[in-house]
Amino acid sequence: MDSMTRLYSGVAVADRAAALKWYTSFFGRPADEVIGGEALWRVSDTAWVFVDEHPQRAGHALLTLEVLGLDDILARLATHGIEHEPVETYDNGVRHVVITDPDGNSLSLAEGPASDR
Repeated sequence: MDSMTRLYSGVAVADRAAALKWYTSFFGRPADEVIGGEALWRVSDTAWVFVDEHPQRAGHALLTLEVLGLDDILARLATHGIEHEPVETYDNGVRHVVITDPDGNSLSLAEGPASDR
């Protein structure tokens, strides 16, 4: 559809206050906007990730965010006690890692091969 201009991806969490602390560490900054019960982080000019308390739906999100500087991001997350699965490198050179939030939501980070940067 040519008429779509932005993507808002939602992550349901069981405890809003706990999630805000974790996501502030994950993104390295507080939410860019808070609207009602939703905390929103702008991840690009046209994409946002929002966190909202929905205990019955928590733990089922699957998001992948393309990043630059994956190793630096993982080192920063480690200082906040955020662990991750082993980093995989795919045949096409993409490096990919899965990070799971306290509710079980899967937030993957992917970095393109050095030749693409």
